[in-house]
Amino acid sequence: MTNQVVHFEIIGTDPARLQDYYRDLFGWSYDLGDTVSEQVSEPGQYGFVGDAGLNGGVGGGTSLQPKVLFYVGVDDVGTALARADELGGTRVFGPDGVPGKLVVGQLTDPEGNLVGLAGPR
Repeated sequence: MTNQVVHFEIIGTDPARLQDYYRDLFGWSYDLGDTVSEQVSEPGQYGFVGDAGLNGGVGGGTSLQPKVLFYVGVDDVGTALARADELGGTRVFGPDGVPGKLVVGQLTDPEGNLVGLAGPR
């Protein structure tokens, strides 16, 4: 499904503390692992939410700025990032990842809001 929200992330400088917080607040459980890009979370610090119906993660590390963002599914991350630039947005990073499996990127819209993109290429 393209152009729909497919994933969310909560990123902070102390991922374990955030994971505990959301575990206690919402009862979320996590599968710890690595993201497709170290620009999303430091290695071994990303907790994929393991609860049915949710597709998200809580992660980060000391090298990352706190943020909450959502990812929109697209067919081609590079093409979508280029189009965002044409429309007045700004590419933050990407495309990054494993083509054919998962590629991600991030942009800011003309007002500075951070939005993620995810797709097979």
